[in-house]
Amino acid sequence: MKNKIKQSIEASREVKNSLLSEKSLALIEKAAKRIIESLKQGGKVIVFGNGGSASDSQHMIAELVGRFKKERAAIPAIALTTNTSTITALSNDYGYDINFKRQLEALGKKDDIAIGISTSGMAKNVIEALLKGKEMGLATVALAGKGGGALKDIADLSIVINSHDTPRIQEAHILIIHILCELIEDGL
Repeated sequence: MKNKIKQSIEASREVKNSLLSEKSLALIEKAAKRIIESLKQGGKVIVFGNGGSASDSQHMIAELVGRFKKERAAIPAIALTTNTSTITALSNDYGYDINFKRQLEALGKKDDIAIGISTSGMAKNVIEALLKGKEMGLATVALAGKGGGALKDIADLSIVINSHDTPRIQEAHILIIHILCELIEDGL
């Protein structure tokens, strides 16, 4: 068991170390600046994803609406993964692929920023929502893995984790989310 534990920790460290590349650092910085700019213009942060990425979405929103490290005013942010009545009604009436798109259509406005999270980069409902966000004039950011899938070419800014291992991708996503939250607090 100790070998398995060590292998998991080393694999996680290796994936996170890849974020130290100049390209990754620049993308994370650019994402933070874009989010801060949106918030300063009166926008809000709208985040969505499926499964573990849904949890990551909610985690990010909790850090922004509550606090990350600093006492400050609440930051306007919403996760499209929390209203089960809306999600199930949309999925039942229209199909699961449009549940984030439809919610974004209802809740998003031009100065907002939409952040789609998908470990594969291929989640159809995340893709549909980012396409809708772009159509509506929202800034769009994708957190992906496994080569980035279709998301990497759709979002204005895509941060793709260099891994095909879903747990390691999720660990890197949460690290990025924490970095973004800290930079947002500093920037506001």
